[in-house]
Amino acid sequence: MTQQIPKLWLARMLIGAVLALNVQAALAFLLAPEAYAPGFELSGDGGAALVRSLGLLFLMWNVPYAVAAWHPLKNRVALWEAVAMQTLGMIGETLIWRALGPSHAALDATVLRFMVFDGAGLGALLIAAWISRRAG
Repeated sequence: MTQQIPKLWLARMLIGAVLALNVQAALAFLLAPEAYAPGFELSGDGGAALVRSLGLLFLMWNVPYAVAAWHPLKNRVALWEAVAMQTLGMIGETLIWRALGPSHAALDATVLRFMVFDGAGLGALLIAAWISRRAG
């Protein structure tokens, strides 16, 4: 039992770090969409609205991450949902990136940043799942 508490907190910290970075990205997209719209090859009010929509989706998608961070041992389903969501994101971003033509340098760089960001998050979530499995 004494070993479970440090492992539980390590898993919480890993999941919490991914959650915090995801929420930070969501808030950035919501609060300053004009700064991010060019990376999606968008501009104007329509571009800002679309980037804000992505920020809102980021917040929505992070509900299972928050539940998993609360208690990864008791909320295993939420943790595996977060792992599945992160995996789908990585696969989808990779397919999008591979389909981009050479004339989309800004979009290419944006998708690559998402891939690195989500790849690191996926790694952290998988480590948290392994740690919490071993602790349970």
